[in-house]
Amino acid sequence: MRILLSSHFFYPSVGGIEQVSLALATQFARAGHTVKVITTTPQSDGSNFQFEVVRRPSALRLLELVRWSEVVFHNNISLRTWWPLVLVPRPWVIAHHTWMARTDSSLGLRDRLKHFLTRFATNIAISQPIAGHLTVPSIIIGNPYRDELFQRDRFVSRDIDLIFVGRLVPDKGVDILIGALKHLRERNFFPNLTIVGSGPDLTRLRKMVEQFQLADQVAFLGTRTGQALVEQLNRHRVIIVPSRWQEPFGLVALEGIACGCRAIIAESGGLLEATGSHAVVFEHESHLALADAIEQTLKDRFDWEDYWRSVEEHLRPHRASEVARRYLEVLAKASARKSHKPKRS
Repeated sequence: MRILLSSHFFYPSVGGIEQVSLALATQFARAGHTVKVITTTPQSDGSNFQFEVVRRPSALRLLELVRWSEVVFHNNISLRTWWPLVLVPRPWVIAHHTWMARTDSSLGLRDRLKHFLTRFATNIAISQPIAGHLTVPSIIIGNPYRDELFQRDRFVSRDIDLIFVGRLVPDKGVDILIGALKHLRERNFFPNLTIVGSGPDLTRLRKMVEQFQLADQVAFLGTRTGQALVEQLNRHRVIIVPSRWQEPFGLVALEGIACGCRAIIAESGGLLEATGSHAVVFEHESHLALADAIEQTLKDRFDWEDYWRSVEEHLRPHRASEVARRYLEVLAKASARKSHKPKRS
């Protein structure tokens, strides 16, 4: 197939959708398909891919690419790259990675238009909560993780207690995690925490750490990606995902357990689907519930070897090649259905 993959953000931008788009495009190309990616992310560092990346195409170039394709795949619906399908009809598949709504859950004009347009596409949802949010039927396919990168290092000592990985914004709930450490300090329990990420909330979070006298327990590392992030995850016992926002899936939790961490997650959105039964779940937005979960998890006598064996089974359907295989089945069916012409009588 000639697959045109639309990803609003793409490498070298850092984020979940970028990682998924890169993994799928790579696997599609490895499976023998011709792939072109269109994105608004500006020029990269010159990295070579097995497919062409067209950055910020003009309207004319976009029309040419749609005309070239046999199927158009939106990894998250994009109104910027949808319109050529009106002029050049092609089979259209959309993978939905987040909520089509405002932050207060109300629907704006753009949200309503997106919901309407999904009627004309084959739809994939990355989790049951996202499927329930859509107004059209969808196929649920959980996100892939980069299994060639995120792996457990059997020879590294896990000498640090807790790690958080993500953007430092209020939605990610790092302040809830710092508040939980304050409660634990009052109980004379002092786990250490590494915060990996950057964002506009950094200054406020640093002030909280100083105010709660946690500076000797909390380290801010800034952004880490690739092998540097894998090395950090492998040094930690527990990854914390304290999201205030209802996470559509929770790829970071999947990457954490792939690197051998236990996971503590908020009872939020699709996080439970990302981790399955391999996470300790705490009450959403509760400092005290998170403090209890951390203390219990770190103090438990735990069979790590049995846990790691069980995690391997959970990770198998989330490997990039397996997820891409399921996507390709959907793309092929959509292409065949839309291109079928009835025989003349």
